[in-house]
Amino acid sequence: MTKATAQAHDHHHHAGTSAPASSSPPLSTGRSFVPPFAGFLLIVAGLIVCSLPDECSGAQRESQLRLGKAVNVFLRYGYLSISMKVISYNDSERWLFKEPTNNVFKGLDLLKTELYEVKPGIFNGDFHMEFCDNRRQLFQAYFRDFQIERLDSSWRAYTEGWHPEVAAKKLGIQSKYLERDEYCYVLVRVSRYRDSARFAKPIPPNQTIEPEVARKAQSVVVGDTTSAIQFMNQYGTHYINAYVTGNSLYQVFVFNKRNYGHVKAKLKSTGTLQVSKVDLYEHFAPWFVEHMGKIRCASGNASVEAWASRKLRLSYYVFTYSSLLKLHGDGALLRILSELLQNEAILQLDLRSLGVVFKDPAKRAWYREILDNYLKLWEVNM
Repeated sequence: MTKATAQAHDHHHHAGTSAPASSSPPLSTGRSFVPPFAGFLLIVAGLIVCSLPDECSGAQRESQLRLGKAVNVFLRYGYLSISMKVISYNDSERWLFKEPTNNVFKGLDLLKTELYEVKPGIFNGDFHMEFCDNRRQLFQAYFRDFQIERLDSSWRAYTEGWHPEVAAKKLGIQSKYLERDEYCYVLVRVSRYRDSARFAKPIPPNQTIEPEVARKAQSVVVGDTTSAIQFMNQYGTHYINAYVTGNSLYQVFVFNKRNYGHVKAKLKSTGTLQVSKVDLYEHFAPWFVEHMGKIRCASGNASVEAWASRKLRLSYYVFTYSSLLKLHGDGALLRILSELLQNEAILQLDLRSLGVVFKDPAKRAWYREILDNYLKLWEVNM
């Protein structure tokens, strides 16, 4: 997978570097044994999702996208986009984050945090395109900025539950182009950042935790899997370490392998910003691509999508079509888009393991081993 990226400004884009990425997710480090039989997943699901009622009732449930809040990634593994506004779908309701969260840490306001720097007069965001050799890389590209610590392929936590029809609708393309392995894709996206927060450093092991969480952590016994799972069910598996919110427009171009190889080689050799508009438009025109996806808005904002469909239309020979590439180098359109893309979607999210809660190094290592095992089970069997 190759990503060409540029910082979006009012008048031009600064050139980015093309960086090759692995065509497959990183291999497991082999830290722990994963049972090879799929039937075990039923047991996993039962342990992770259906904890005992008296274990769940004590935790105060809420839903806040805030630094340090704890979440349980197993509750909706494969379907996290249901509870986090990260990609367009048929939902007109305005919301950002519905995933249940818990208060685990105390005194987080004393930790140093960093905010995204907003510079007046500039389109604060990012414009990039990613070359994806297959469907898996396309999903991976969309969720590249979503990280879940100790999960090798974080994007799967958002996409594994997608049927081709659902995935196609979210991505703005026809489902037949996801059902066969004969197509390649280019994801073009422009993102407008609105809000962000990040811990300057991960939460340290000596951070104060809520008294009830401390008591539950004490009950976790090294060698006792059930005690670790009960802790996850009650308080979560990860905490929010960083996030960026705002909104984005994206478009998927579907190619046959031959044309895809030609475009990829062309842009890799010349660079996205060095190629002429004529060449750029021609390589992403209806007669060269197999299928041109609709321009979608990450938040699903129909008004923004309608604006894009009208204002980003290109007329080339006898064809008239909408393309995000019209934004390339157009300061006037970027200024308008900067106002249209409000704080309606999550653009980046970094989740870190709650293992830091355990003060005893042996118990912390045990918790992480259990977490690793179950994360790998879900990756293998979902």
